[in-house]
Amino acid sequence: MPATSLLELDGLRHEYSDTGGPGDGRAPLLFLHEGLGSVGLWRGFPERVAAASERRAVAYSRLGHGRSDRPRDPRTTAFMATEATTTVPALCAALGLDRPVLVGHSDGGTIALLAAAAMPVSGVVVLAPHVLTEPFALTAIRAARTAFDDGDLRTRMARHHDDPDAAFRGWNDMWLAEEFTSWDVRDALAGITAPVLGLQGDDDPYGTVVHVRAVAERASGPVTVTELPCGHAPHLELPDETAEAITAFLRTLP
Repeated sequence: MPATSLLELDGLRHEYSDTGGPGDGRAPLLFLHEGLGSVGLWRGFPERVAAASERRAVAYSRLGHGRSDRPRDPRTTAFMATEATTTVPALCAALGLDRPVLVGHSDGGTIALLAAAAMPVSGVVVLAPHVLTEPFALTAIRAARTAFDDGDLRTRMARHHDDPDAAFRGWNDMWLAEEFTSWDVRDALAGITAPVLGLQGDDDPYGTVVHVRAVAERASGPVTVTELPCGHAPHLELPDETAEAITAFLRTLP
């Protein structure tokens, strides 16, 4: 696991890792984790991509995740848009990440897309992002609630999060909220002008290729869509193929 530090933003500490050098002028990478993730739960993937691409790579844990502080206020169903327009630019400014390449998985992919529509970036890589609510995906999210309340998911999460309840409820409660059934951010995608790589597994219980195809249809910049024979976590299930796809994409950036 990478060594991590704590960065204070607006009085709250965010856990982050920082790997690699300045990259000889190449844009740094900022990794945004999935709904139950953290810096450590990337399992070393940012460091792998940093080494392969010779770029600086930063990963951080959102509030309530990993070793970051618990958020002051309860989340709302707009939590991904709020993260994209407040924390991401503040963190980039604090760490000197100028026009980064955003690399996001699942909810982190959504945050990456929304941030790219609102701030200058050099590129975007999204792994199994979400841009609307697919009803079938809620089945897997309900199953996660049962595993947390009645199974061993809370115990397993406690190994990686200082506050597993905050991490889990901040994700699960939002996705299962009544108002989230109509959640849809496709109209925001037109603001993305940077190149995008969208990776989607063909056996993902949380979403189909409709999400990355929507990015290709709506974004204003070039979008490459790649389907992979895996589930929801391409970087963990097919790490070689996923790292190769990302580094090949990074080589195309100016």
